[in-house]
Amino acid sequence: MSRAQQQAPAADSKLSQLLDSPVIGMSPWIAMSILVGPGRYEVAVGVSLALAVALVVVGRIHHRGRSLKILEVADVVFFAAMAVIGIFASPGMLRWLENYSGEVSSIALTVIALGSMALRVPFTLQYAREQTPPEVWNEPGFLRTNYLITGAWGAAFAVAAIAGAFGDLVLHNSNNVWTGWIIQIAAIIVALQFTRWYPDVVRARSRRERGVPGPPEPPLSALLIPLAGYLTPVGIAVLAFDAGPLWLGVALIVVGVLLVRSLSRTPSAEPGVRG
Repeated sequence: MSRAQQQAPAADSKLSQLLDSPVIGMSPWIAMSILVGPGRYEVAVGVSLALAVALVVVGRIHHRGRSLKILEVADVVFFAAMAVIGIFASPGMLRWLENYSGEVSSIALTVIALGSMALRVPFTLQYAREQTPPEVWNEPGFLRTNYLITGAWGAAFAVAAIAGAFGDLVLHNSNNVWTGWIIQIAAIIVALQFTRWYPDVVRARSRRERGVPGPPEPPLSALLIPLAGYLTPVGIAVLAFDAGPLWLGVALIVVGVLLVRSLSRTPSAEPGVRG
């Protein structure tokens, strides 16, 4: 077998893992949250809709037996509707969309998250089932994990909506660095990292309870390191965009570097955690 033939299954496996991640399903919403702003509505909606359609198409082509996800359908429907509204919007309506569509999309995803939980089908559950055997689908730990992860994403976009609304309605500045970028990106980083970290915690605890050997439970520091690392670029942004006093920017940079170093030295697991 040639090297190219050997690499093909590995590439297919990585693509399957990527498509089966709820983070990928939320990429259109993340793009919208980050890109939208005055003069950027068409670009933000265009990129988000293109991502939404691409996820559905690639998913169907790559794996014909793969289920169509609630979130994928919501992605296409919502951003297609936003695109149509933008095409026919009056100049005044377009200005409103440029200012508030970020909050509208964040609220929409929060509603989708809460609604899927209320219907007892948290939207991450469909992605998780693609990666786990059927015998674990009804286990309390498996279901609880998906409720928590879905809730984390709902909370992250609720924070993004509140921050954006504060910038628009209170500060009257849609491009405020803190409310338009720093806080919203921080919320998404927390949700992203929780999505990666918490399932490993649950699996490690399950193995320990059953006396099965395996990787240790990841420490809390593994969850916090990306957020600590985010403080440094925030400090740089404060200095570059004059978004606060000089001392604040410098302090954020220093604290970010020191926290990352400190958390990185934290032991990978407490004694007795290894199964």
